[in-house]
Amino acid sequence: MADFFRFSRPFRALLPAALTAFIALSPAGPARAQSLSAEDFLDFDQGQARLGQLLFYDKILSGNRNISCGTCHHHELNGTDGLSLGIGEGGHGLGRERTPGSGATRIAARIPRNAPALWNLGNRDVRVMFHDGRVEQMDAKGMAFATPAGERTPRGLNSVLAAQALFPVSSPDEMAGAPSENPVSAAFAERIDKGWAMLADRVRDVPGYVQRFEQAYPHVRGAEDITIVEIANALAAFIGTEWQSYDSPYDRYVTQGTPLPALAEQGRQLFFGEAGCVRCHNGPLFTDQEFYAVGVPQFGPGRPFDGDTIPRDLGRMETTRDDRDAYKFRTASLRNVALTAPYGHNGAYPTLRDMIRHMCDPITTRANWRPGMARLPQVDWLTGEDFRLRENDAELARQVSYLDLQPVEMIEEDIDALEAFLHALTGESAAQRPLGRPDTVPSGLPVD
Repeated sequence: MADFFRFSRPFRALLPAALTAFIALSPAGPARAQSLSAEDFLDFDQGQARLGQLLFYDKILSGNRNISCGTCHHHELNGTDGLSLGIGEGGHGLGRERTPGSGATRIAARIPRNAPALWNLGNRDVRVMFHDGRVEQMDAKGMAFATPAGERTPRGLNSVLAAQALFPVSSPDEMAGAPSENPVSAAFAERIDKGWAMLADRVRDVPGYVQRFEQAYPHVRGAEDITIVEIANALAAFIGTEWQSYDSPYDRYVTQGTPLPALAEQGRQLFFGEAGCVRCHNGPLFTDQEFYAVGVPQFGPGRPFDGDTIPRDLGRMETTRDDRDAYKFRTASLRNVALTAPYGHNGAYPTLRDMIRHMCDPITTRANWRPGMARLPQVDWLTGEDFRLRENDAELARQVSYLDLQPVEMIEEDIDALEAFLHALTGESAAQRPLGRPDTVPSGLPVD
């Protein structure tokens, strides 16, 4: 972390005239309109997907058996939690109604980043996971992955999506709980693969799961054959098939020539033209899967590392340890983006319009941003810490000095048009998912 301060770029003047000096993003790629189809997705086994549906909503995969993947990626909330920064292990309820718990098991901190949307993560072209890309596919066949577990990353994972499924369960704040609270979290604290083994032991002890694993995996002939690999692969099969979406008005425009509404068509021309959105939001997924510093206002606990005492989030730099990657986050896919508010790596902006404005003029929107824009359930003992970073002028200046945006001048009518186009990326069947939320799970634990 000391190297970051020694070699960080000098602060730029925070004056409107300096806007034109910001680093331009990578040159725009081809603006060719591209759609998606079923052939663009990995061919997951449907039996494993049905098993994954149950595991996704089963709290057995959390250290204290009190939270599931579905708690923060719920069907009723379009695969997210609807919050800026979520309330993880120790909380109760869903979305904006989620409470932080009480007593010894109450939450100690908010989740530092916004719960990512799940749409189209099973696409064959997806290669990086999480806002900072800390899980990444490293080969063309999708069999080798770079992850925080390093050489302890298990072999046999069916996709980068399965690789990412290993890590929310290991996070104390997300699903594992504190090491003092349960043996699973204690095992994760000792060594990450020991925690995975203990979760697999739990699943093996549920007869209803053993039977389902035997049906879904030909090589599973008894409880002893169930490992974290089969669990992660089932979760990936469910997420990768459940959240496919490619039947938006934009897709009809591309495949059938069906005109978009006039305002959305105006927005499409801006998006692929002078607004420059396509520089990063390109291809059929509307993301280049690269990393940029776009200056979204930071708040919450951040992700300090290497002894840092400032509650900030350095983004991609946490993974690469390269100060040139400071404050950079992955380009978000824009498919079904209208369904997944709030926006930014930490959900700083409550509406799509707010986020569009920020991407056009980050300096002005940062100056106008207020804590009340964040969707944060009230947590009395965290109120004093939630926005502490906002009082650190030097850090705020440092964040601006790393901006990768080329500001563009947009009038309100242009914002209207861009917003209309982004709504045209919403799938018509987005609310009708193939499997949905199960009413019960084999462990017998309650389903959120």
